Amino acid sequence: MNAGAAELFGDQTRLAVENFPISGVRFPLAVIHEVARIKKAAALVLTDLVPDRLPGEMARAIERATDEVLDGKWDDQFVVDVFQTGSATSSHMNVNEVLAARAEELLPGTSVHPNDHVNLGQSSNDVMPSAVRLAAVVAAVGLRSALLRLERELGLQERNLKHVVKAGRTHLQDAVPVTLGQEFGGYRQQIADAGARIEEIVPAVGRLPLGGTAVGNGLNAPPGFADRAIEALADATGLHLTPAPDRFAVQGSHDDLVDLSARARTVAVAMQKISNDIRLMASGPTAGLGELRIPALQPGSSIMPGKVNPVVIEVVNQVVARVIGNDATIAFAGTQGILELNTYLPVIAHDLLDSLQLLTAAADLLASKCVAPLQPDVERCRAYAADSAALVTALAPLIGYDAAADAHHRAQASGESIVDLVARRHDIDASVLEAELDLLTMAQGSIEVSRPELPFEKDESPSVDDPPSDTGTIGPKGP
Repeated sequence: MNAGAAELFGDQTRLAVENFPISGVRFPLAVIHEVARIKKAAALVLTDLVPDRLPGEMARAIERATDEVLDGKWDDQFVVDVFQTGSATSSHMNVNEVLAARAEELLPGTSVHPNDHVNLGQSSNDVMPSAVRLAAVVAAVGLRSALLRLERELGLQERNLKHVVKAGRTHLQDAVPVTLGQEFGGYRQQIADAGARIEEIVPAVGRLPLGGTAVGNGLNAPPGFADRAIEALADATGLHLTPAPDRFAVQGSHDDLVDLSARARTVAVAMQKISNDIRLMASGPTAGLGELRIPALQPGSSIMPGKVNPVVIEVVNQVVARVIGNDATIAFAGTQGILELNTYLPVIAHDLLDSLQLLTAAADLLASKCVAPLQPDVERCRAYAADSAALVTALAPLIGYDAAADAHHRAQASGESIVDLVARRHDIDASVLEAELDLLTMAQGSIEVSRPELPFEKDESPSVDDPPSDTGTIGPKGP
């Protein structure tokens, strides 16, 4: 509570606090702020449409109160548990009561009613789904930006490590050579695709049911109110917001939010794959693969001095677990729309925003504290590739599949090099075999990958002819 300030909320909020002492976790402030933004747009429009019901001075007092809420001044006044009535009516009334009480303070001698004035032409059943979607769009845009930063860092590594040859692995067994750059190019594309899916769904989430009032038919909403209010919201936020084409669809179900959650889950799946690959390649460094060196951000053990652990990756792993759990909750909640209302909105709002915000932070962390500072062990990577019996794959066109398989097994058993063994058994000049077994040539294969310009990419770029440095990097590492 603000120092010296009395409670601004009223009886409906107090009843909700008494009735729902469940988790101690309050309804998301991000949604509360968007409710206030809706109330500001509504007051602006309604005082023009129905000035006899919402006089100008009262509307301006409500607008000033909403500005204070948006500035965070009254965050401590929003006290209802996230587990509450399924329409989020309690949190909606919490906002209505705070705004009404504060507007009365700003306009002494005037009675401002939370329902008749602040909630004029509105219902919990259209305001709260609209506010949740507004908050979700803001969070999704933030996640998209974080994924662009991660895509950029992965793309820089793709470029910087394009000449670092290493053993490929399938089924965790040796395979033909690849480059670290190729692997990081795959990671970059995963994140680019995941980010594009988020961007694609944002316009659908931005379709607001405001104006549908209690059941979707708009009873008690002045004609023209909703479209003008949504236009005002779009102007105020700079977001692509439009009226829902059918309010019944968006109030009785939350399929767009379920879809956004599923796409967030896909982001998590991509981040898990990338993080776990980096963890595996950085394992050791003595008794593991040791192909990558991760930054030593903090001591890794309370008993083993000098130990370095993949702490950023472990954070990402835990975020992924949370996001997948949230998505399961949201998917189930999305199935529970009955007739004109889905009464699982509070838990959908909480878990969806939780997922989007966690993924945003995790993507930023992975980009800045793990991917960007990664360094390869060039010699170890090359040694693994050179020692792999899977190199014989390149000789199959010369000697046939069966002979190549036989050479593979004999080389593994005897320790003899593939070149010497095949030259001796098949009477092929060793220089011909060595040319076929050039590691970088094998790794580059026959597929040309066209990499698009990276997000936020600067003009300077390394030459494709530049050899790797001692660290295996080529050109700038990026900021």
